[in-house]
Amino acid sequence: MTFKEVIEFKYITISEAKEIMEEIAKKRQEKSELLFETRRGLRHLRNFSKLPAEKASQLVEELENLPQVGRREIAVKIADIMPRIPDEIRTIFAKERFTITPEQIEEILEIVDKYR
Repeated sequence: MTFKEVIEFKYITISEAKEIMEEIAKKRQEKSELLFETRRGLRHLRNFSKLPAEKASQLVEELENLPQVGRREIAVKIADIMPRIPDEIRTIFAKERFTITPEQIEEILEIVDKYR
């Protein structure tokens, strides 16, 4: 058995993952039938992707610039979920060491709404 080394690690949105998997699936289909795991993973990504990859990436960048978001992994979660109500935002921030204010939540929701 061979193991591959992780060269780079980066959080990506479901939409970005879908785009990457679509390319991989296209290349693999030219050679042979897709594996069950590949088909299932691709179906999952298609079902849960809520934005085109480019828009999801723009949303993540905009969210990262907010002081209350800051970290890429939080911005990616928000872009994947596309929350509509404050409680969904609170759930994302539940494990953080700070309390997010209603004003900060509203700012996040306004940005997310621009990308719907």
